[in-house]
This record gives sequence, C-alpha cells and structure tokens, in this order.
Amino acid sequence: MKKVIILIAALSLWACSDSKNENGLSSDEVSNNASAEGKINGDLPNMTFTEVEYDFGKITQGEKVSHEFTFKNTGKKNLIISGASGSCGCTVPEWPKEPVLAGAEAKINVVFNSEGKRGLQEKTVTIVTNCEPSTKIIKIKAEVIVAETAK
Repeated sequence: MKKVIILIAALSLWACSDSKNENGLSSDEVSNNASAEGKINGDLPNMTFTEVEYDFGKITQGEKVSHEFTFKNTGKKNLIISGASGSCGCTVPEWPKEPVLAGAEAKINVVFNSEGKRGLQEKTVTIVTNCEPSTKIIKIKAEVIVAETAK
C-alpha cells in the first residue's frame, strides 16, 4: 500500500513539473511576479488601446451590435490574454488566443445583445493579461429604444 501511495505522489509531482501549458506557453510568459512584489518591470508586455470606450448611440431593443477594439502590444515581451468577460451575459468578448508579439496589433470584438434591455446601457469587459496591471477594462454603451407595439 505504501508503494502505491509513493508511486501516485511521484507521478503527480512529475506531471506538474512541465513548465509549458497545452498551448506551449511557458509559465514565465504568463506569471507576473513584479506586481505582487511591488516592482515595475519594463520588460513586460503592455496593452495600449486606440480607444477604451465605444458608444453605439441609439439602437432598437433586440438588436445585436458589435465593435472591434484595436490594441497594440507596446511592451517588450509577448502579450497573452488568458481571459475576457463581460459585465453581464448580454456582452460577449472575442479575443486573440495566440500570444500578441511585441509591436504587433490585434483586436478584441465585443458583441452586445440588447434583447430585454431598455434605456441607457453601460457595460464593461474585463481583460486578464500578463501585463502590469494584469487587468484592463474596456467599455461599451448604448441607448436602447423600445419600439412601440401596434394597438
């Protein structure tokens, strides 16, 4: 019984020893120890947006609208987006799954579904990266107009 437990423990440690994930990314690229230690590392990637807020203006209830936010990696290392989430289920982001090389541009597409919404709507998308700070926020807004129903 002891041999089985030792074998399981050894296999578990061996499985965890690989420093690359299923995408072939090193943990050195993903982790950002500098912010945890209160240090600023000039070698990290940096996500610079051309705009961080977009106003769709007036839209009709039930309409789906989308906008692409363009950004550039102005840092010195590959920029990795590990996730992005909307502030509610009506706001869905699509982001690049591959690393964005230093100096390269990429886009995040945000789709807003106005079904069941009315009036001024302001939504955010939180992007989790290996930048410092590790989260970036972009915003969308729209005034949702409810169409009059036939009497």
